[in-house]
Amino acid sequence: MKQISLGDGELLYDPNFLSPEEADTYIHQLMEEIIWKQEEIKLFGKVHPLPRKTAWYGDKGITYTYSGLQNQPERWSPTLLTLKERIENLLEGPTFNSVLLNWYRDGNDKMGWHSDDEPSLGRNPVIASISLGAPRFFDLRHKKDKTRKHRLELTSGSLLVMQGELQHHWVHQVPVQKRVKEGRINLTFRDIKFP
Repeated sequence: MKQISLGDGELLYDPNFLSPEEADTYIHQLMEEIIWKQEEIKLFGKVHPLPRKTAWYGDKGITYTYSGLQNQPERWSPTLLTLKERIENLLEGPTFNSVLLNWYRDGNDKMGWHSDDEPSLGRNPVIASISLGAPRFFDLRHKKDKTRKHRLELTSGSLLVMQGELQHHWVHQVPVQKRVKEGRINLTFRDIKFP
């Protein structure tokens, strides 16, 4: 895995964590197994659908709240357990009790600027992210020095690990890319400390 040091945060990136054939197989399996939801959030008094579909899976009782949405976990699917174990074996240390899935249906679906810094994730969370399907940009921007930016293109079958103090000092997003016509599934494995 390639290590990317941002000074006050660390990324690990493996563009070939899964082969193209494996990535395609997992996309089909997840589209069959996962219970996708179209969540809504309230902004400035108005209700808006999230610009993507989501799902939350994990150990029993591992709830997760973000953007005012409280998620009760679905039970691990066989595919999710297989991917979780592959990541844990590769990283040789962190373990994960849950996964947030995002289905970006095309380049109009997005994720806005945010940090995964909820107290339930602990002090310096390790978050492992698998991308499947259409390549999409992943942008990072420093919280204090907004001139410090970093962009990766996450390809199908890639694994990105965010760790160290990254969530304290950086925000990240998946921007709109109108030219992207295909879908992308992103799985972010995490360990909830305080459900």
